[in-house]
Amino acid sequence: MKLNHTVAGPQGALPVLLVHGLYGQGRNLGAQARRLAQTRRVVTVDLRNHGDSPWDMDAGYSALAGDLADLIGDLGGRADVVGHSMGGKAAMALALTRPELVRRLVVMDIAPLAYDHDQTRHIDAMEALDLSAISRRSQADAAMADGVPDPGVRAFLLQNLDLKAAPPAWTLNLSALRAAMPQIVGWPADLPQGSFPGKVMALRGALSDYVDDDRETALRTHFPQVRVVTLKDASHWLHADAPEAVAETLVSFLGDGSEES
Repeated sequence: MKLNHTVAGPQGALPVLLVHGLYGQGRNLGAQARRLAQTRRVVTVDLRNHGDSPWDMDAGYSALAGDLADLIGDLGGRADVVGHSMGGKAAMALALTRPELVRRLVVMDIAPLAYDHDQTRHIDAMEALDLSAISRRSQADAAMADGVPDPGVRAFLLQNLDLKAAPPAWTLNLSALRAAMPQIVGWPADLPQGSFPGKVMALRGALSDYVDDDRETALRTHFPQVRVVTLKDASHWLHADAPEAVAETLVSFLGDGSEES
């Protein structure tokens, strides 16, 4: 599948591929992309069933990793890969199964195991919205307030509402994401461990419980060389809570893209 993506920054060294999480899109990592693009070629991608990328009912990690592999092939055959949450799991699956495509890996606030939370309540809220009665984002925000009380989460979800469509429409493939939710919050049992030889960094938010001690153990089982960095005052959405700190950490870890850096 050909994923929608945006390229910025100078040509030359290996690109940095930025991969968003569930219900997101490439522009969610815009602050990090702008900083990295000062010295590196940066590619922000919309995963399948998100943003402007194609839809497909297969939303498992094998498919997501395959899409990323195809994109890296189109970009030259190797890249540094940074993924947040669901995108971090896709990036880990890619590195473990196609290690030749990834030079360095950054995983943001997620671990390679199954989580017990469920994100279908957000799909319920989006599907419950009467799109035929919506002409302004503020209307949609008010209508979703009961189902999604957190205004920040509502704003995040409403980035996926296309008000230019007639009637307005979600750019998310909600039916595919609902069907695949057990896979999305899960982790494939058949993936290898310790098969990626490159450098790995895991960023976690100090205010997040997504990478606690048990989940850090899972990270180290799959990536024994991982360096875990905790960002204070940051939640699961660490790239939004601490955009400059995340960007500078990525710049320092990823270097100039050469094999020596």
